[in-house]
Amino acid sequence: MNSKFTAGAVAGIIGGIVFGMMMQMMSAPTPDGGSMPMMGMVAKVVGSTSLAVGWAYHLLNSAVIGVLFALILGGRVGGKGSGAAWGAGWGIVWWIVGGLLIMPVMLGMPAFAPLTMPGMQSVAMGSFMGHLIFGAIMGLSFALLRHAGQEGMQRSRA
Repeated sequence: MNSKFTAGAVAGIIGGIVFGMMMQMMSAPTPDGGSMPMMGMVAKVVGSTSLAVGWAYHLLNSAVIGVLFALILGGRVGGKGSGAAWGAGWGIVWWIVGGLLIMPVMLGMPAFAPLTMPGMQSVAMGSFMGHLIFGAIMGLSFALLRHAGQEGMQRSRA
C-alpha cells in the first residue's frame, strides 16, 4: 500500500469484519426484557433497524479508526508483533470511547451504562474482547500492508 492512510483504512476494515462477525453472534438485553443482536444495536445508533445499515456504519467506523491508528500510532509499528500490540491498545481505547461513551449516549443511556446497568456487564466484557481482537487484527494487518507496500515501492525503484 502506498499510503499509510490507505493501509490504515483497509486494516480497519479487516479488523472490523472479524469484530462485526463476533457482534452478529452476540446479543444484548433490551429494556423490555428481550434481547437483540449487537449489530442491530449498532444500527440503532444511526436510527435504523437494518442489519445492513448496522454493518455499513460499523465498517465505516472501522475504516476511520484504522486511519486514525495510522496517523497517530502508525510510525511506532515496526513489525507484526508491535503492530498487533499497538493495535490491541488502540482497540481498548476505542472500547472506552466508542463502547462505553459514544454508543450508550447515542442510544439514550448514560455514559458507562454497559458497566453499570444490570445484565449488561457480560455485554461490556464481550465488547471489550471484541475491541481488543479488532485492534490486534487491525494493527497486524496494518503492519503487513505497510511492509508489502514498502517492498513494492522498493521493487518499482529498482
